[in-house]
Amino acid sequence: MWSSFRRGRKDRVKDLEPTEPPDPAAAQDTSRQHRYVSGQYFFEYLVVVSLNKTKDGSSYEPRITYQFPKRDGMARFQKEEEEKTLKAITLFCFPEGISWAPLTEYHSETFSFVLTEIDGSRRNGYCRRSSPPPEAYCIISSVACFGLFSKIFDEVEKRRQISMAMIYPFMQKLREAPFPAPGNTVEIKSFIPESGTEIISLTRPLDSWLEHVNFATLFGCLKDEEVLLVFAAAVLERRIIFIADELGTLSQVIHAVAALLYPFTWQHTFISIVPEILMDVVMAPTPYLLGVQKRLLHQVNEEGELIVDLSEDKEKTFIFSTGDESSILPPKLQAEILEALSMRQKTSTEEELNRVVSETFLHFFVKTVGHYASYVKYSHGGGGVFEKRSFYKAIESKTTRHFVKKFLQTQMFDLFIQEVEQQQPGPQQGEDCDDDDDDDEVVRFLCKDL
Repeated sequence: MWSSFRRGRKDRVKDLEPTEPPDPAAAQDTSRQHRYVSGQYFFEYLVVVSLNKTKDGSSYEPRITYQFPKRDGMARFQKEEEEKTLKAITLFCFPEGISWAPLTEYHSETFSFVLTEIDGSRRNGYCRRSSPPPEAYCIISSVACFGLFSKIFDEVEKRRQISMAMIYPFMQKLREAPFPAPGNTVEIKSFIPESGTEIISLTRPLDSWLEHVNFATLFGCLKDEEVLLVFAAAVLERRIIFIADELGTLSQVIHAVAALLYPFTWQHTFISIVPEILMDVVMAPTPYLLGVQKRLLHQVNEEGELIVDLSEDKEKTFIFSTGDESSILPPKLQAEILEALSMRQKTSTEEELNRVVSETFLHFFVKTVGHYASYVKYSHGGGGVFEKRSFYKAIESKTTRHFVKKFLQTQMFDLFIQEVEQQQPGPQQGEDCDDDDDDDEVVRFLCKDL
């Protein structure tokens, strides 16, 4: 849950004073280690998916026409797992399935999805669809960084226009390049006929826990008050369905909503774009965040507890709601959130907007459950025990206490506390925190997990 935050935090930690003059070569090697995240690479593989006619010629189906790298020498079970993954990729690249449209209806767009493994681990899929011909480039990676992969797709698309063979040398160099630490840049040399050798710079955002998020689309589709209602439903782990025409809108909004929950993590079904063949998932009784194309709205039938229309031509934003969303969060804190959001400038950059939004919702959690660490009691040589009743009763505000009582029952809070209980107590928990942080409450809240 916390890996991305740890990376972002510790890359800003002040260096300790050396006890002896450092060796120049060692210093250079150490500097390189700080610039790259050990063991992480940009991607696992790239595939190109095309829409081809079926054998009977009655419709189209997505098929993989290019894969890099080729997986050779795999055991049988590994090959079977890969085939399942590749099949899933084709579904997400063209979720329309057999309901194909005229080729001119597929316009270029970039979106992302998540592949969840049996053990609960997640991999990210990044997709760029272009037309004509209807074709999709898809990169599978353990790295969550939408902006970086959008730039990579620009380079892939540029080479694809020349020749499919031009993709290989670029992706090979990218695969060999180490993934940069937050705030750092990796440079890749790549040759293009008639243009010569180009140097492509890929910079990773400093705030690694926000690098997969762009709040602009969320706040472009919804008013601040509407975002607050969606957040309220998400924080209580309800079944939420988002409706939109554009695949990119669905993926960006759903990832943004999940990011509003930080430092907690959505633990349930998360499908940013539901392929038509998987539409039965809307009938699941368990919590979910789902993105559904508007042309499939008739298959939703008010299955979710909150159905949100993100499209430009919507008649109303909330197609269906439980009705209590406006009363879930404490009124005073709702007002504070709206006031903080109203302070942002209309001309804010993406980075500024991300900062304002993330800090606003993080402060909400600080004010409601930020005192949790004082109620985790450790036994000698053992793990911690969270004193839930004492924690709950320590809250003075009646409305805040009412909210927290419900929030304590969520899986995201339960798993958060389980991780805290498994940690060893001691001063080391907070020593890596930035002493210059402007908000001590936030630092204490987050650094308890470091």
